[in-house]
Amino acid sequence: MSENKTAVYVCKGCGIGDRLDTDQLANIAESEGKCSLVRQHDFLCNADGVNTIRNDIDSEAVTHVVIAACSRRAKTDAFGFDDVAVGRANLREGVIWVRPDSEEARETTQEMADDYVRMACAEIQYMKQPEANQNAGTHKTILVVGGGISGITAAVESSKAGYAALLVEKSGQLGGWAAKLHKRVPNSEPFADPQDTGVHDLIKLVEDDNNITVFLNSTVTRTSGAPGQFSVDISAESGDTVTENVGSIIQASGFSNYDANQLPELGYGKSPDVVDQAQLEELARQAGDGPMTRPSDGKEIESVVFVQCAGQRSEKPGHLPYCSGHCCNTSIKQAMYFKDTNPDVDTMVMFDDLRTPGNGEDFYRSAQRKGVIFTKGKAQQVDAANGQLQVNFRDMILDEDAVANADLVVLATGQVPNSGVDIEATAAADAEDESAESESAAEDTQEVSVSVDSILNLTYRQGVDLPHLRHGFSDSHFICFPYETRRSGIYTCGPVRRPMDIAQTQEDATGAALKAIQAVENAVLGRAAHPRSGDLSFPSFRREGCTQCKRCTVECPFGAIDEDEQRYPVFNESRCRRCGTCMGACPVRVISFENYSVDTVGQQIKNVDMPDEFDEKPRLLVLACENDAYPALDMAAQQGLEYSAFVRIVPVRCLGSVNTIWITDALNSGYDGVMLMGCKKGDDYQCHFVRGSELAHERMSKIDDTLQQLQLEPERVVTHEVEITDIHRVPTLINEYAAKIDEIGMNPFKGF
Repeated sequence: MSENKTAVYVCKGCGIGDRLDTDQLANIAESEGKCSLVRQHDFLCNADGVNTIRNDIDSEAVTHVVIAACSRRAKTDAFGFDDVAVGRANLREGVIWVRPDSEEARETTQEMADDYVRMACAEIQYMKQPEANQNAGTHKTILVVGGGISGITAAVESSKAGYAALLVEKSGQLGGWAAKLHKRVPNSEPFADPQDTGVHDLIKLVEDDNNITVFLNSTVTRTSGAPGQFSVDISAESGDTVTENVGSIIQASGFSNYDANQLPELGYGKSPDVVDQAQLEELARQAGDGPMTRPSDGKEIESVVFVQCAGQRSEKPGHLPYCSGHCCNTSIKQAMYFKDTNPDVDTMVMFDDLRTPGNGEDFYRSAQRKGVIFTKGKAQQVDAANGQLQVNFRDMILDEDAVANADLVVLATGQVPNSGVDIEATAAADAEDESAESESAAEDTQEVSVSVDSILNLTYRQGVDLPHLRHGFSDSHFICFPYETRRSGIYTCGPVRRPMDIAQTQEDATGAALKAIQAVENAVLGRAAHPRSGDLSFPSFRREGCTQCKRCTVECPFGAIDEDEQRYPVFNESRCRRCGTCMGACPVRVISFENYSVDTVGQQIKNVDMPDEFDEKPRLLVLACENDAYPALDMAAQQGLEYSAFVRIVPVRCLGSVNTIWITDALNSGYDGVMLMGCKKGDDYQCHFVRGSELAHERMSKIDDTLQQLQLEPERVVTHEVEITDIHRVPTLINEYAAKIDEIGMNPFKGF
């Protein structure tokens, strides 16, 4: 640390100089922070201020910079000095914008600012500017697994951007389900009629593109490596295998149709004239521009009923609990097949709720004009009698039972993702089988149904495929993090990620291609891709202090840590997302990052001026996730929402990185309480690092033992799930917590 030279820059702009004694802040940085160079500036983010910092770096050999101004989330371009370590003291959003501008509040407001300068100076002393990963990848080819509409689009868009693509399809032709359609739902104005699928044009683009290599009748039989350095075996049906090096992977393995044989009450399997939407497409293709005939006897179809949500949006065992998105528009399109050929064909679409994403009501209105009848009803049973089908349903408008007769019934069944092996369910089943006796296990253990085919055949210790989310869709969060998975550099798109139609699929595939491109470019530079895009840091550990407990390897959400023969962790920097979960997991605190460590946070916690118990000024530590909670706090400040002057907020990369030593140190140092604010966890998680918030909650649930040992109340440590939109809620949480601590009383460790 002796060779470091730290400079602190205190900004007076945005009202900071009007509300705070900046001379006092500068003095604290110089005397207590031991900083070599301290400057004040009227408007630090303007050209003159930035040039001042730049000149000091160049001429004064400054290695570490502290910006005492606005939030670390603000002015990142102006203060983006890549050749030095940079720390921030949040005086604007973190102090003056959350405190009243009154004489009574001036003292405590100044104390907040003083502490944030102390904390920033302490943090920067333990930071280093990280260097790029030396084991960076060099390959930029993009592998696309699946040759349906999503896979083709991903490969074409990758090629358009100048990146070579490998397209692997298990069947003998490209196009997937889209190639089996008669026509598609329109994706442009006026949304009046079904249109050509365009699949053959897309296939032609692939065939004419020298930048795209196609493997038909092939599967991926081994995947190893990391972004920029994946090694993949592609095996053909003949058994021939080639090994390719790629930079990133897009899984576009698509979907299978729900098995309508599970709907005998709706006549499927009992009558050939009850078909699903895929079979109707085949009938339409066979008929071409002529009338369709029913499968049972070749009679021209004169009446047809479309039953929506067949086996979908239902909690019955074996049904799909979700909506597959495309089915309503598909039924409208298929009803038009009949009307466009013969306007006299009776067509009824029976629905509970009608959803037409992508075209508003235009397509629906067009069908009405063509004479398609829409009936709000719930089909209960389909029977065959006297050469016709009888649909018994509940009329939901008249609230009575009714019957509709038809030559053909079309069931709108849903999409089931081709997502490969459910590795988490398999692991759970294996663990249960190992713990149970073999005879009783066969009788008592509930079987877990998994796909027999792996899509990617990963060599990761965490399993051969991507983790599944709820309902079996491949890992990727549909709200917050489309395409991202828990395997760095591997992305999902199309119906394997969530149910969707062709238009959404093509948009989805384009997004996945862009993410794959971002991944390879960052990998070549030795940087993280998501969510800390561009971050150069990666974990290191002191081998001599490691106890080989395996907590880091088990808790890493991204499969970035393996083990050597002696069970020491082996970090794969190119897979690492820089979340710090391994650091939070390590009980002996030997894992750290050059710019984020147990010490960088620990020193901030310790370098707060701690009033004694007689001052009646409690100190509350808030460890706030930088992804949701900290932005919510900043936005609350922008709206002038006030919170307690007694809190000291430390942003953390993820709650998963929180090491319990920080909690113990804080309480031992005299903090009266500790609050953790992290992202939403669970099936609808919003944690940027997937499991970080969940792991933090698990760890904090065990902190009660520590509190009991210290003879402290369990209410002194609380954990909250916070969304980025909780702008009004976060100040309330803080103020309610401050009131609770006031009720409990001061920490008895103050002054020790």
